[in-house]
Amino acid sequence: MEVERVQAIASLSLTTDTIPAEFIRPEKEQPAITTFRGPVPEIPTIDLSDPDQENLVRSIANASKEWGIFQVVNHGVPTDVITKLQAVGKEFFELPPEEKEVYAKIPGSQSIEGYGTQLQKDIDGKKPWVDHLFHKIWPPSTINYRFWPKNPPSYRDANEVYAKYIREVADKLFTSLSLGLGVEGHALKEGAGGEDIVYMLKINYYPPCPRPDLALGVVAHTDFSALTILVPNEVPGLQVLKDDHWIDAPYIPNAMIVHIGDQIEILSNGIYRSVLHRSTVDKGKARMSWPVFLEPPGEFVVGPLPQLVNEEDPPKYKAKKFKDYAYCKLNKLPQ
Repeated sequence: MEVERVQAIASLSLTTDTIPAEFIRPEKEQPAITTFRGPVPEIPTIDLSDPDQENLVRSIANASKEWGIFQVVNHGVPTDVITKLQAVGKEFFELPPEEKEVYAKIPGSQSIEGYGTQLQKDIDGKKPWVDHLFHKIWPPSTINYRFWPKNPPSYRDANEVYAKYIREVADKLFTSLSLGLGVEGHALKEGAGGEDIVYMLKINYYPPCPRPDLALGVVAHTDFSALTILVPNEVPGLQVLKDDHWIDAPYIPNAMIVHIGDQIEILSNGIYRSVLHRSTVDKGKARMSWPVFLEPPGEFVVGPLPQLVNEEDPPKYKAKKFKDYAYCKLNKLPQ
């Protein structure tokens, strides 16, 4: 079955100033109606190079309890490494459709890897205004290069270099998050899969949209990863739900955005919270983002850390294999 890509629909829609009905969100989701325009608190920005370790741990823990999201600066990933990652991803999405389709998701596959459009079931039959490319970037044993574009030729190198640096950022975050819970620094990383944690890169491509007031790039969701570390392009669009208001995440050049995912909420027994977020789209420019989802291996069982559970604080979540958690979430089944 031929899948219609949003990029193709977008190029047809730009001349008409309308979008197909399946992209028009219900009023309760439309960004023009639901985005909060009043004074808003700022999503925390944290300097990862802070020499005061206690202050860094406290800042990350507070942001993860109160927001479930924060931006990090001075994170140690060189600017040119991020620039190259973004350049090769943009080049891929600018290729002719038939070249991108070589990397299409395999129909009927259990894996989400590959070039595609719709990911989750939508109860109302609505569609998000986004195309994407998924592939793993670490550990080497999990990588399937079939889904890594060969064009541009520098794609592989740019992603391998980025993978090296992002693992260092992730380790620093896991350590601070663990210490912020009062447990040993290695506890959360080990609880999420240790050295076997899978780094799944996704490139989101949100084409220009004639009616950004009516559509969403990605609907409201929490990530089922442990952590998500994301770099966006300069077109804003990420929104987070805070105190029942949808608020815009500001674009900070060279910052990385960190989302607490469902698995860290579970491991922390609800002390840290997975952030509900969505993505809006832009009328004049393509928005792009490069999230890396840090996920446990499929067979790995995740549950609240034993150190955080006692008679006064019983477990709030069931321990289960990550693949079972992901299946239930993707198919909108109870956990």
